[in-house]
Amino acid sequence: MSLNIFGFRALWSPYFLISLLVITLLYFLLIGPWRHRFSGSEPTPIKTKVMFVLGMVLLYICKGSPIDLLGHIIFTTHMVQMAILYLVIAPLFILGIPNWVWSRIVNQRIIKPIIKLLTSPIIALFLFNGIFSFYHIPFIHDFVKTNVILHASVTSIIFIAAILMWWPLLNKLEGWNNLHGLKKIGYIFADGILITPACALIIFSDAAFYATYTELGAWTKSLELCVPASLLSQIDLSGPDMFTSMSALEDQRTGGVIMKIMQEIIYGIFLAIVFFEWARKERGIDELDEDLMVDSNALNEPRIN
Repeated sequence: MSLNIFGFRALWSPYFLISLLVITLLYFLLIGPWRHRFSGSEPTPIKTKVMFVLGMVLLYICKGSPIDLLGHIIFTTHMVQMAILYLVIAPLFILGIPNWVWSRIVNQRIIKPIIKLLTSPIIALFLFNGIFSFYHIPFIHDFVKTNVILHASVTSIIFIAAILMWWPLLNKLEGWNNLHGLKKIGYIFADGILITPACALIIFSDAAFYATYTELGAWTKSLELCVPASLLSQIDLSGPDMFTSMSALEDQRTGGVIMKIMQEIIYGIFLAIVFFEWARKERGIDELDEDLMVDSNALNEPRIN
């Protein structure tokens, strides 16, 4: 059955789109005409702007397009949303916001010690993966997915935790919890390991255990997060089987597999970037040492008059 039965508003979230366009406009005003109001701020590189815009486009696709509605219907789509939101959009926002803006945000006297604590590598890793894993415990997930305020709050908290998790890897501010070289590689490996139990629970379960994807009442209540209840009452719904040929268990397992595969691909890309960056720096240091050694030997050679 087509998703069009839920109407334009549920499919395309026009108010959410307008809010993202306003935020994007404010972003370009801040880094453009308003930039001169902040002393010491420098022009923003094009690459940084592209990353921010790409992050906003992906955010709308995940939370404003029909994918968001489908994420409340099919668990597999829900897990694709999770992967893109927390493993792609979060790092894009860190890289897409100029350093001088981040500096003015995180160096506030009240905020700084809190963020310092929460972005220390061990705490940041366990915070994100812990909240993500707890969210996917069946009774917690089902409770959150049937309350619009709670759902918005929890997904926002997980997104903030994702920002904190990526911070030690990607931020360029001096005096912060920055990782270098092999520590970055170890951090990425640890991140991949910590998210595995949640995925394994979903993949290797013998039964579909999310009521919001198996029981008609809970599933319909979950749809109310996207579709007005008055409209839902006019539609004859029998369950997710109307929109997918997969059984609930197949859907659940597929979602877990896709989440794990996407996580491995994304972390693998970052791992390759970090490794080659580290190798390039090490090679540069070795070449510098060789040049210094040659210069030192030249200075120490006896001169023949």
